[in-house]
Amino acid sequence: MDPIIRFSEVGLRLGGMRIYDEITFDVAPGEFLCLLGPSGCGKSTALRLMGDLLPVQDGQITVGGKTPAEAANRLAYVFQQPRLLPWRSALHNAAFGIEMRDPSVPRAEREARARAQLERVGLGKDMDKMPLMLSGGERQRVAIARALALDPEIILMDEPFSALDPNTRTRLRDQMIELWQQSGKTVIFVTHDMDEALYLADRIVVFSGKPARVASVIEVREPRPRDILRDPALLEKRDDLLRLFSDI
Repeated sequence: MDPIIRFSEVGLRLGGMRIYDEITFDVAPGEFLCLLGPSGCGKSTALRLMGDLLPVQDGQITVGGKTPAEAANRLAYVFQQPRLLPWRSALHNAAFGIEMRDPSVPRAEREARARAQLERVGLGKDMDKMPLMLSGGERQRVAIARALALDPEIILMDEPFSALDPNTRTRLRDQMIELWQQSGKTVIFVTHDMDEALYLADRIVVFSGKPARVASVIEVREPRPRDILRDPALLEKRDDLLRLFSDI
């Protein structure tokens, strides 16, 4: 099966600084792939390149065999902060992505799609609430529903749980895995937390420091749900990552 996303010898300079040193990796259709690396190494930049928010300078990036510009409507984002409109309800925030991407979609259809996704993320009783009435975890679930309502093939997630408390983060990780398994979407998830990557990913692409290169690609085939501290194979991968990070 051909990759749905392909980075091939991608180089990048920003502000006169070399960010990437010929980054190469693939993402398979339906895969949950984590980009892991030290802060500032260019993980989030990779999402911006995939989504055509930054131009490709050197090398090649394809999304479903097309350029990022041609494939932009096949992707949806979930950012570190929910980025909700404070004057709109949860329902209307979840429908907002459709409104922006395709204003021709009738309002009733937009809201029906948003309502269905809010139900999926457990906010069926909170659709009329304004963002200030929601907890941090609930606001992030609205953002996930907004992305799912677009019905993208690919969801780009940029450290979406990092600002949440540990208990909420754990619950949302479990919920994200369940949603991913139900939907069959491709997920590219940026994190600097190796335990989070081991818990979520099918594969982990590890970036080095700048100028970034792919330091390692680690397969994580252990069955879900995972318990890192009780699974010897996961503990071994964790030790491998600790050793790898000590070198980069």
